[in-house]
Amino acid sequence: MKIVISESKEELGQSAGAYAAQLINDTILEKGHANVILATGTSQFETLSRLIADESIDWSKVTMFHLDEYIGLPLSHPASFRKYLKERFLEKVAPLHASYLINGEVDPEVEIAKLNQTISDHPIDVALVGVGENGHLAFNDPPADFSTEQPYLIVNLDEPCRRQQMGEGWFASLDEVPLQAISMSVRQIMKSQHIICSVPDKRKAVAVKNSLENNVSNIFPASILQKHANCTFFLDKDSASLLLEREIGISN
Repeated sequence: MKIVISESKEELGQSAGAYAAQLINDTILEKGHANVILATGTSQFETLSRLIADESIDWSKVTMFHLDEYIGLPLSHPASFRKYLKERFLEKVAPLHASYLINGEVDPEVEIAKLNQTISDHPIDVALVGVGENGHLAFNDPPADFSTEQPYLIVNLDEPCRRQQMGEGWFASLDEVPLQAISMSVRQIMKSQHIICSVPDKRKAVAVKNSLENNVSNIFPASILQKHANCTFFLDKDSASLLLEREIGISN
């Protein structure tokens, strides 16, 4: 695991996006194609902006999956992650080889079965993820399921997670935030060849500290990333403000 700390979230996004582009290009050069996972949310704004600005990537050789989606939320809703990826990514790059967006408006069990079959045929090369204020990885809130081999699953969203979504402006009230979502599982994320974890902002400082300085535990779901050989955390000074540098060997 490597940690890169930037002065600002804009610089963080530039660094994470540039590294993602490098990994995608290297994978295409080696294999002829690349399978990637994209995250959503405010933590990914700058990273995705840098990624889509990179003109060196042959997107026709890239297949994309995404991490999670609310159950029952229409595509027209501002908080829809399908909407997010369509508007902030897919409509701004050349056509991909394929993209698999989670549809939370259909029978979730049917959707999960379809997604699980598809992703099982596409080993992931590069995964872009974030960490929630409650330490979640994707929508795997604590205590997260570290044992399931199922690539996607139905999860219950805890109140801290739902309050974060409201606080970020995606919903007008807590009651509007769905109680369940379809999420990529922890083990499926960990199967990725490379993981880029972008975590800006002071409000994530406690979650970052718990993820990097505590023992691996499903109470701190993102702490599992400590066990991944090719995971890089991209932080800004605010999100890294509570870390003890001497204990975790920060790389700048």
